[in-house]
Amino acid sequence: MSRNPLRGRRIAHCLGMDLSKTIAELYQEKTRLDRVIASLEQLGEVTLSIPVGAPRRGRKFMSPQERRQVSERMRRYWAERKAAERLQRARTFATASAA
Repeated sequence: MSRNPLRGRRIAHCLGMDLSKTIAELYQEKTRLDRVIASLEQLGEVTLSIPVGAPRRGRKFMSPQERRQVSERMRRYWAERKAAERLQRARTFATASAA
């Protein structure tokens, strides 16, 4: 297999031009990032307005007593719904058998 000795130099020359441009762009980005980092560090020094002992957001945990109350309330709710459903079925059955 024959290899072109100039090929590597051409690629290096082309890469050299793009490489210097890329390096310049990276330095610009680094400067911009340094400014952003400095701004964020200043913000970190400012105390946050959220109190440290702020209550957690999200799911509320119930005490055993609260759980018991909810359980009793739901039992009454479902009992009333079943009773209403039975009453409705009885009415429908009575109306259907009368016809």
